Amino acid sequence: MTVLIPEGASLSKAATELEKAGAIRSARQFVLLSKVFGGGAPIKAGEYRVPAGLSQSDLLKTMQGGQTLQRFVRVPEGTPSIIVYETLLKAPQLAGPVAVPDEGSVLPDSYAYNRGDTRQAVLTRMQKAMDDYLAKAWERRKPGIAVRTPREALILASIVEKETGKPEERRTVAAVYSNRLRVGMPLQADPTTIYPVTKGKPLGRRILQSELRAVNPYNTYAMTGLPVGPIANPGKESIDAVLDPAQSSALYFVADGTGGHVFADTLEQHNANVQKWYARRRERGEM
Repeated sequence: MTVLIPEGASLSKAATELEKAGAIRSARQFVLLSKVFGGGAPIKAGEYRVPAGLSQSDLLKTMQGGQTLQRFVRVPEGTPSIIVYETLLKAPQLAGPVAVPDEGSVLPDSYAYNRGDTRQAVLTRMQKAMDDYLAKAWERRKPGIAVRTPREALILASIVEKETGKPEERRTVAAVYSNRLRVGMPLQADPTTIYPVTKGKPLGRRILQSELRAVNPYNTYAMTGLPVGPIANPGKESIDAVLDPAQSSALYFVADGTGGHVFADTLEQHNANVQKWYARRRERGEM
């Protein structure tokens, strides 16, 4: 069963709540035994999960140690901020309002919270975690990388995060985009083109030619350099990949049909890889 001990509750009040919930038989006996054998340590407020058959002695130790029921909000790598916002709204037993966080300001992870914590407090922890990790990662960056500031690293990491689902590819994808930045080539990253349309949610269809031609600060087909901001909340591995990209001269990549990509140094090589990908899709009846 679950029992909530309110903030500021005395031992007697806590015992009454435990008796009401059926966790103990007698509040009076529990208070007496606690005073005689409990060592005098105060109990701590919070929500407690009480397993069947737990002794009164162990129950008292649990509350004295503050071993409260932990709930979690999980933010997977690459989650856009609008989904972080919706996740916080749906999280049970969180309280209060919260705004959609700035894109890229949240570090993907699992965050514990207690019943009654505010959504804003949880979001603040998520954002502090990103600030702290990005600062540490920037300090250990490799010399000669293409990005010039932590903000640029965050933007490029969000693109890398959305472009590959294979951890072993992250540093090579980061190298491709870093190489393009250095030579002034458009990044031509589909996820950046989609972002103004969906705010990071799945598009659910093919990209339209009009969207590829659209002039906006996120469309990396119609501009050179990085987009104006992140397009998702990148995880630690993608941030690390941007700050230590693979040693590669590749400028192109295309899907290989396994969830990964084939990389190429020249347009001729890339076009050949694209034709192989098209042939594979035709075999599957996708084209």
